[in-house]
Amino acid sequence: MANANTDSSYRAEQLIAEDIDAYLERHQHKTLLRFITCGSVDDGKSTLIGRLLYDSKLIFEDQLAALESDSRRVGTQGEKIDFALLVDGLAAEREQGITIDVAYRFFATENRKFIVADTPGHEQYTRNMVTGASTAQLAVILIDARKGVLTQTRRHSYLTHLVGIRHLLLAINKMDLVAYDQQVFDAIVAEYRAFAEQIGIQDFVAIPVSGLEGDNITLPSDRTPWYQGPTLLGYLESVELDEAWLASGPFRLPVQWVNRPNLDFRGFSGQIASGVVHPGDAVQVLPGGQRSRVARIVTFDGDLDEAHAGQSVTLTLTDEIDCSRGQVIAAVADAEDAAAATGGMAARPETAAPALAVADQFEATLVWMAEEPMLPGRGYLMKLATNQLAASITAIKHQVDINSLAREPATQLGLNDIGVCNLSTDRPVPFTPYAENPDLGGFILIDRLTNATVGAGLLHFALRRSQNLPWQHLEVDRAAHAALKGQQPRLIWLTGFPGAGKSSIANALEKKLHALGRHTYLLDGKNLRHDLNRDLGFTQADRVENIRRVGAVARLMVDAGLIVIAAFISPFRSERELLRSQMRDGEFIEVFVDTPLAVAEQRDTQGLYRRARAGELFNVTGIDSPYEPPQRPELHLDTTRMSVEEAAEAILERLFS
Repeated sequence: MANANTDSSYRAEQLIAEDIDAYLERHQHKTLLRFITCGSVDDGKSTLIGRLLYDSKLIFEDQLAALESDSRRVGTQGEKIDFALLVDGLAAEREQGITIDVAYRFFATENRKFIVADTPGHEQYTRNMVTGASTAQLAVILIDARKGVLTQTRRHSYLTHLVGIRHLLLAINKMDLVAYDQQVFDAIVAEYRAFAEQIGIQDFVAIPVSGLEGDNITLPSDRTPWYQGPTLLGYLESVELDEAWLASGPFRLPVQWVNRPNLDFRGFSGQIASGVVHPGDAVQVLPGGQRSRVARIVTFDGDLDEAHAGQSVTLTLTDEIDCSRGQVIAAVADAEDAAAATGGMAARPETAAPALAVADQFEATLVWMAEEPMLPGRGYLMKLATNQLAASITAIKHQVDINSLAREPATQLGLNDIGVCNLSTDRPVPFTPYAENPDLGGFILIDRLTNATVGAGLLHFALRRSQNLPWQHLEVDRAAHAALKGQQPRLIWLTGFPGAGKSSIANALEKKLHALGRHTYLLDGKNLRHDLNRDLGFTQADRVENIRRVGAVARLMVDAGLIVIAAFISPFRSERELLRSQMRDGEFIEVFVDTPLAVAEQRDTQGLYRRARAGELFNVTGIDSPYEPPQRPELHLDTTRMSVEEAAEAILERLFS
């Protein structure tokens, strides 16, 4: 099939030659469509995009020359051009013939501008596909005509629907390899429609295409006379974008930073998530509740009389109120709804825009994106709008089977698993359900140690318990308790292998502190397993929950002004670092009781290691359960070189140094 050379592209070339300013003005006001291509492995996503760019005459001569050279050198299409090489930019992608990273490409036609994200088909890289989908308005789901609807097709369709993509184009690709058979096309569309209806996809457009041969990409193909619908490019150029609902919603601005260039200016900068704002509008800061009015809408190009959703602006207020990064400036009427949700003013009528709520416990859908499983109770960092805060999954309600869509019980989520969970944060945050505003309802979870993104989620609603259980203010605080005891409260956390000597050192340390007249309490791992944690086993999930509970008890004791000594294997760095983050500076003292595994086994008076080696006992740390030693402990004790008394003295010296 010859390259398309439409009248519209000719007119554009004419306009560029005659009046470049007019062309640029026209180009500036074109609508922008962000879309993704996704599907299973080898469905031809990269080839399709490459062909689209090629047939639309959107490739420069030097790019075309490089493409022809690369096609001969590493292409997969023999003497033909390998269009996938236009998009697969990583060396590993070209060598392996697969897409790994999300490849973004900008292009424009006479009618519209586009940003396309070519996302990986391999299940291993599903997290990259979610990243591309998070900003897309339309999804092109590719299906290999020879293979039909596959598991990854279902997974990607579910995820695109989940993140709120409203337009779906089903591209039945490689029709040339099934002789352009209409029956094959119709059967795939029927199978997909049955699945789509199950997950709530109401409508989609299906197009038979060949990315390699160019059929129905930019021009109708005479090899599919039975198909009378739009071409791929024709649909992309004509689909109506429906983002006006964001502008019509209530005004909300997540504060990204406080702008203080000098002593005379204090503004609050961020991108407007929804609504419209004018100077003089009454606003309120959430959480917090301080009210003021908008004084100015400041931009680099000067002040505005109006700003709307999607614009990045700096607001100045008429009053000096406390407002910082992570808070949301909202229209007063919207903020009153949030107050009503937490027991304050009366709510607006049901026909009004949904409330901006403030909560610290939520139900959410979570897509897990890490090799390391998600464990309830483990601490993560959560990024929600401009907020970054501590969060943990408190319970997994169910996991979704992507093939049957059945809801299945789960105790953890693995790579690419999708689950509905309860989520808790360390402080209340303003939010809206994701379905109403993705900017204030979509979040990611970040591993505290590696800083890697491990999960992406969508908030559904605040749990009722978070609204019914406000914090009770206590008059006698930690400082008062500590002053009465005449000491600085601390949490001394001993960690190491079983048999390392943690309990012996902890006992010796408490005796020394008691002799000095200090108020202490010793929490020992074995003792708490007989009572508080008697329902827990030794799986990774149970170990995480064990330390979560112990940490809660230890914090209460520190609040009471005590010096708390805790002796626990606590094998995972993540839980120990979470404990550290929940304490004040200098209160958490991590002590690594460092004993080689072989020495710990020799000291094994209870026979745990012997039984584990014999296969009679499972989940024993150091044998079939991992131990992650501290990387920067406050104190490192080598118990092969010091006695129990010497170790206790070393901690005592560190405590009062």
